[in-house]
Amino acid sequence: MSDPKEIDRQSIPEIQRLNSIASDSWYTLPTAVATIEYSYQVFRRYFPRSLNRVLEIGPAEGTMTKLLINDGIRPDILEGSTIFAENLRQQFPDLQIYNSLIESFQPTCLYDLIILGHVLEHVDDPVLILSTIRNWIVPKTGLIMAAVPNARSIHRQAAVIMGLIPHEETMSEKDVHHGHRRIYTPETFRRDFTLARLTIEFFGGYWLKPLSDRQLEASWTPEMLHAFMKLGERYPDIAAELVIVAKKDY
Repeated sequence: MSDPKEIDRQSIPEIQRLNSIASDSWYTLPTAVATIEYSYQVFRRYFPRSLNRVLEIGPAEGTMTKLLINDGIRPDILEGSTIFAENLRQQFPDLQIYNSLIESFQPTCLYDLIILGHVLEHVDDPVLILSTIRNWIVPKTGLIMAAVPNARSIHRQAAVIMGLIPHEETMSEKDVHHGHRRIYTPETFRRDFTLARLTIEFFGGYWLKPLSDRQLEASWTPEMLHAFMKLGERYPDIAAELVIVAKKDY
């Protein structure tokens, strides 16, 4: 039976918006899973020495959660959608799963690592979110890791040249379906971390993506997808995905 408090929260527009996205999620499509898995490969290179407390924010179906568990990490989970949160509780009954918006959450501990895998493009005020969670990490050693789509990806640039979209930051069908509120450029992604008084330890990208997800899923093998994920690390400015690892700026 659902928690009555969570039923009340269904009236909150943002919760309703998240549940609408969750009710028809595209996060388990092959390219979505591949990008989550590859972002984890990048993240884990920068994991802090201590991983006693890890918070994963917005894991949706839990693709990255499984990878964390496979590495012996038991993350706390913060998920805004009641639909995703309930599914996560069924998948991971031994994990602490909080069903709350980031803006309403009050952590009971500090974290060695906070992961924001494709979250900042969804929230109303990303600087507010980053400024809030900077106070949730362990002083001096705690890290925040985030990944977002890149407006400068070559597939978006090609779409502009072909006249399919007016500019690179135009929302695609997938962006709209996922409830994105913005598409970052490398400059705006770094800017929001700086405005939140976070020091960027690493900035990079992955996935050199020449075509749309739908086109790639129709003809590419997993091996081809992985090769182009890796190739994108050589060209972060035009890669499809951007990554930042940051710590608190004192």
